Amino acid sequence: MEYISLYRKFRPKKFSEIIGQDHITQTLQNQVIAGRVGHAYLFTGCRGCGKTTSAKILARAVNCLNPKDGEPCNECEICKAALEGSLTDIVEMDAASNNGVDNIRAIRDEVNFLPTLAKYRVYIIDEVHMLSSGAFNALLKTLEEPPKHVKFILATTEPQKLPATILSRCQRFDFKQISEENIVINLKKICEESNIKYTENALNLIAELSEGAMRDSISILERCSQDGENNITEEKIKDLVGIPALNTIENITENIFNYNTQAILEETKNIINSGKDINNFIWELIKYIRDTLLLKTTGTTSNIYTDSNKNKMKELSEKIDQERFMKIIYSLSELENSIKWSSQRNIMFQVGLLRLCEKENMTLEERIKAIEEQLKNGVPVARTNNNINKPNNIKQNISNNIPTAKVEEKKVEIKKEKQQTIPKVSGKEADFWSNVIDSLKEQRMPMLYSNLINTKGIIIDDLTIGIEFPSGLTSFGRSVIEKPENMQELKRLVSIECKKDMRIKLIDDKANANNQETTAKPINLGININMIDE
Repeated sequence: MEYISLYRKFRPKKFSEIIGQDHITQTLQNQVIAGRVGHAYLFTGCRGCGKTTSAKILARAVNCLNPKDGEPCNECEICKAALEGSLTDIVEMDAASNNGVDNIRAIRDEVNFLPTLAKYRVYIIDEVHMLSSGAFNALLKTLEEPPKHVKFILATTEPQKLPATILSRCQRFDFKQISEENIVINLKKICEESNIKYTENALNLIAELSEGAMRDSISILERCSQDGENNITEEKIKDLVGIPALNTIENITENIFNYNTQAILEETKNIINSGKDINNFIWELIKYIRDTLLLKTTGTTSNIYTDSNKNKMKELSEKIDQERFMKIIYSLSELENSIKWSSQRNIMFQVGLLRLCEKENMTLEERIKAIEEQLKNGVPVARTNNNINKPNNIKQNISNNIPTAKVEEKKVEIKKEKQQTIPKVSGKEADFWSNVIDSLKEQRMPMLYSNLINTKGIIIDDLTIGIEFPSGLTSFGRSVIEKPENMQELKRLVSIECKKDMRIKLIDDKANANNQETTAKPINLGININMIDE
């Protein structure tokens, strides 16, 4: 008997079986029931979230001889032929390997012929963003005014690569990443039906690794169950995927936070010598630091951690401020991307982690703490103002003063903040803003999500939404938010909520308050600095 992989065996056959996409499946069912199915659809979303599965169900539903509540019966000859892949009226095409203009011209010629058995000829074009510009042009006219017996369903993970002319001709449905809770529920069902033993932590880990993709989670489950034992454990998953032990991740994180270069050098040597996949390790490190940041800012984190793990994360989170958290995650993400194209992966890996321990990367708050620590230990702090008279006592206490260089540095910062200031804008608060923040959290965009916690959405006018930062917007935070891909995602989410294209404007309340001061006040750090002459 031919073996069928788990993700194919348990692929949903009805809209009601699709998990986590109720906002889409209910709409499609209603259209089928009302007989108002459109001629062209665009399904977008991450891999393995149900786009192609929904397209196949919709193709059967519009052709089913005995539909019920907008669902295909899966029993009539049309449904059975479609499920077996023998119905020629439902055509599936992978645009990744059939992306030329000739492939689309062949479809354009076929649409003029009536279906052989079904009511509609349905074309499902997967990874449609891979089509060439010539192919898109060839598709335009047919997509705009197809014959009445033709339906198009386009699916893609990268809708931003599609021409606006294609987007405007389709009904667009954005599929969400599936929540870890829903993935675990489905995995439990599969395990029970397949007689696979499991532990709760193992399924939580699979859900975490799948990053919202149901197909990926089932594939990991299948790989872990094929060793003959038919028992899924957390240790087996880590060995299979190549995940380092959590205590190694904890140690490296702590050493980065403590600027311990010698320890980092030894740890990276051990990782390289053990043969661990470097990209997997960096990914795990990013995930752990992200989860530690989430625990610091929201009080909650992933279910894969034990109480002991969470206590350690809380301890680590107190060592650095949120700004350095963001810098570390950002630097690790860049390192991960750089290593993919490098021929010197091991060297880049070591140097990349060592750079995170450079003192120059300390934030202002950390520098102040370091100075305070030096003073407690009796370590002298060198002054930079040569015009100050030598003190009689080498440890003379000079209160509420800082080196001239620091004053100048602060003046430059104030000047930059004034240059970047956006005037205070009044407007109605956007009640949907929490939905945007939740979507970023679900999509696992920790950099963007963390910088937008505690912000407010303000409706400035019919075409503009302002993001208000009551606690101020740092230059690093601004650089993260204004990255083209992040700003594009914000615009997309806001536009979905407003049902029209919207612009985004950043409103820095703290900078506005600073601008209202007519003169710069003396800077008082509230610490005592011992000045000495060498």
